[in-house]
Amino acid sequence: MQLVVARIGRAHGIKGEVTVEVRTDEPELRLGPGAVLATEPASTGPLTIETGRVHSGRLLLRFEGVRDRTAAEALRNTLLIAEVDPADLPEDPEEFYDHQLMDLDVVLADGTEIGRITEITHLPSQDLFIVERPDGTEVMIPFVEEIVAEIDLEEQRAVITPPPGLIDESQAVVVPTRDEEAESAEDGSSQAGSGDAGKDV
Repeated sequence: MQLVVARIGRAHGIKGEVTVEVRTDEPELRLGPGAVLATEPASTGPLTIETGRVHSGRLLLRFEGVRDRTAAEALRNTLLIAEVDPADLPEDPEEFYDHQLMDLDVVLADGTEIGRITEITHLPSQDLFIVERPDGTEVMIPFVEEIVAEIDLEEQRAVITPPPGLIDESQAVVVPTRDEEAESAEDGSSQAGSGDAGKDV
């Protein structure tokens, strides 16, 4: 089975290194020196990792045959794809591969059906489940412990405890802006003043 493990970013320096957006929880295993990766578009690869290092919190890779900035920049936005045995599981029981999560039913703690996971988006700060609802609309669910309470692979479901407004926008809690708060305070003052005046009369 093929999994996207990284996306190539901009060139770094003049010796062929590139930054990469990591899309795997096991970069040491999937993106280590010697790894041969398929690519999307396919015409760019396969690419063999020659060296890797972390610089300012970002992973930098150099591929065999890529020796200058021009060649590195030509790889920008290329997806790196690893061949993974579907039976393999992450070492950490709290971690999951994308293919394990795809098509899981998403339900509330009381069993209410929300939809099914059709896509997983990897962001720098967190991952998002793209969930297709029965009516065809989509909702984004942050894959964080506070919201995703349980992943049950045997039952093929993800149990969520969403905050108000995440699933049903009509339940969203609207937080007033400072301007609105100021206007409310002014209205309150004028009303209080009218009331005081009424008492004096």
